[in-house]
Amino acid sequence: MSARVGLLVPSSNTVAEADFYRRLPADATLHTARMYLDEVTAEDEAVMLDEHLPGALRDLATTRPDVVVFACTSAGTLRGNAYEKELIRRIGERTQARAISVAAAVRRAIAARGARRIGVVTPYVEALNDSIKGSLEEDGFEVAGIRSMGITANVEIGAVEPARIAEFAAANFRSADVELLFVSCTNFRALDAREQIEQDLGVPMVTSNHAALEAVLERLGAATEATRRS
Repeated sequence: MSARVGLLVPSSNTVAEADFYRRLPADATLHTARMYLDEVTAEDEAVMLDEHLPGALRDLATTRPDVVVFACTSAGTLRGNAYEKELIRRIGERTQARAISVAAAVRRAIAARGARRIGVVTPYVEALNDSIKGSLEEDGFEVAGIRSMGITANVEIGAVEPARIAEFAAANFRSADVELLFVSCTNFRALDAREQIEQDLGVPMVTSNHAALEAVLERLGAATEATRRS
């Protein structure tokens, strides 16, 4: 029997599903529930968490998933790591599945690579950068710098070409003293820019969807090496 992977995504996300279904094992199926979100701001993400997540979670639970991913990095960090942990507990309880938060998966992926001093690239506005930075620092990482594109419309975030993401990362971190670069957002085509960014900067790179895929494969008992170099 194939494994069912559930994905809770903001409604305007156009990237996460494509990243997942292109890289999941052939015997895994992907099932998505959408939480209404148009603009990526702290205020709108709070509404998404409080008003739109419960219904999406209810609907997704009917697919009887084996693993569920809460696929919004910034919303996962919005209220701190303790809230995120409780959120994942509730998702797991409601779906009877192994639950994963992208933000927590990112922190785990960074730690697994032995990095402490990191640079961060995001498409977000400054208020969301603050929550991303705070989440990383709460787990003991040193954020040497965080640079963002300042985009609020989520559909515009999903439209940024991988080459533009690579150019932005190189322009901001080519000479920076960092051990790893984290590129945030499940609706950002950073996974397709990963190889170029690592070549340009000479350090490992972790993206939101890349870290989540690693965590999913681990939960499914599959080898993680396939996504480390995907």
